[in-house]
Amino acid sequence: MRDISLRILGLQYFRRTVEDFCALDQQGRFCQGGFRVLDTAGSIPEPRIWQVGALCRAVADALQARFNPVLVRGELSGFSRATSGHCYFSLKDATGQLRCALFKRAATELDFSPRDGELVEVHGRLGVYEPRGDLQLIVERMRRAGLGSLFEQFVKLKVKLEAEGLFDVARKRALPAMPRAIGLVTSLGAAALYDVVSTLQRRVPHIAVVLAPASVQGSSAPSELIKALSSLYLLAQVGKGLEANFVSKHGAIHQPGPLAIEVILLVRGGGAMEDLWAFNDEQLARMLAQSPVPVVSGVGHETDFTMADFVADLRAPTPTAAAELVAQPREVWLRTLEGLQRRLQDGLNRQLDRQNQRLDQVVSRLGRPSSRLAAQSLRLARSGQTLQVVTRHALQRHQQQLDALAQQLPLALQRGLRNHQQRLDRAALRLGLLDPQLVLERGYAWLSDECGAAVASCQQLAMGQAIRATLHDGTVDLTVVSLLG
Repeated sequence: MRDISLRILGLQYFRRTVEDFCALDQQGRFCQGGFRVLDTAGSIPEPRIWQVGALCRAVADALQARFNPVLVRGELSGFSRATSGHCYFSLKDATGQLRCALFKRAATELDFSPRDGELVEVHGRLGVYEPRGDLQLIVERMRRAGLGSLFEQFVKLKVKLEAEGLFDVARKRALPAMPRAIGLVTSLGAAALYDVVSTLQRRVPHIAVVLAPASVQGSSAPSELIKALSSLYLLAQVGKGLEANFVSKHGAIHQPGPLAIEVILLVRGGGAMEDLWAFNDEQLARMLAQSPVPVVSGVGHETDFTMADFVADLRAPTPTAAAELVAQPREVWLRTLEGLQRRLQDGLNRQLDRQNQRLDQVVSRLGRPSSRLAAQSLRLARSGQTLQVVTRHALQRHQQQLDALAQQLPLALQRGLRNHQQRLDRAALRLGLLDPQLVLERGYAWLSDECGAAVASCQQLAMGQAIRATLHDGTVDLTVVSLLG
């Protein structure tokens, strides 16, 4: 019974196909699928005029009859999942690319999460998407076939950098609560720039933003990103002498001045793996690891991961989220300040209350001020008299000591002068004994070369060299005729 039903359905399908392919012209001549069929007279009829939808269905039927089902191997690119649960992507290799659709029913049976760059094998049916006339592959099953070329490079580099410790949690730094200035690296034409600037302007309009523009896609993007980061690193380290672009609500304005970059945002919108490949550059990853300040990576969407995300101090799922991480809203800080002000005012009021209470206690213990004033006056008078007596006795004692010293001073001066004279005489005698003139008078001579430098060794002389001998009563010019070592 099942076989009969299938045959009936097949006949109905064949009938619809024949109706699309075939038609009779006004003269009763038969045309099939656009092929010219000779009539009995042997003339060639005009080609059939197709309706667009009918032609698309005819091509789809030809594909169904000629190719389906097919098993295709390729690398995933541009994978996306719609809210309906259907998935859309492309399969590509070095020579071609094919658009694919994976409907929700088949997507729920996947045992892995497809990602751009993965090499997969898919089983499905080739067809034509009639509303657009696009060739597409309806995927019924998908399985991993290994790693795609880009994904394989990504995994190898990740393993290498992770082994070197560039991803260690210990090297991750906390973000400043309120940075004095924020560095921003992205493209001037990127939508991420508008998203980040709008978020920062809304949340922290008082914080300066330094923009270092760079390409975020293409072969030149890694070098431009590295150059942009280098300029921000200098600004973060020196904090002066560099010119920067300040982003405000009016756009980018050029203004030189000292700035201290305390955090850097590296952002870009979403895209396929090849679109984000600049952020998987090894040199860029090492450059990020050398940052003197924390770096927040906001590249792509929440499901996109790059080397920049792993090396950065913090990864944000989107560029807007990256801006929010470094931009605590001004209202939060104002509320915090208001709370601190209330706490300070309450503490001050409590302190004043305590001091007023102590003052009341002191006043109650003080009693009548007049009696205490009289007692203090009496004590002051006694202390004044005692001070006068003690001062007079001390003056008398010091006067006696001064008189005694005045009598001893002349004798001490004389003894001191005699002692210094004796020391001076002994020093003059020792100095005279060291006079080189006395040595020369004993028959010695002082030898010097043409420059006046002393000659103390035969090694300083050469044959025929002119030297001068200084005696106690004059000088003699000599010439070296022989050297005896």
